[in-house]
Amino acid sequence: MRIQVRRTGGFAGIERRAEVDTSARPDAPAWQALAERVLASGRGTPPAGVPDGFRYEISVDGRTVHAADPRLTEDERELVSRVLKEGA
Repeated sequence: MRIQVRRTGGFAGIERRAEVDTSARPDAPAWQALAERVLASGRGTPPAGVPDGFRYEISVDGRTVHAADPRLTEDERELVSRVLKEGA
């Protein structure tokens, strides 16, 4: 499974991208379960955010959802955080 996160906005407006390929990871089932929950709860169009807040585009194997601060679900927040931390 390939998970991509694109973060835009924020005070400085700097875009950040990261990607994780879970296919060879021993924790792949946990990543897959988290990603599926995010896809199920996500929005197909970018939601309204707040000034200087981050906006996220989350893609999982070609399926894309959108999220924005401060209205991230716990699953969205966890997935975004993990991908931005561990991804390349």
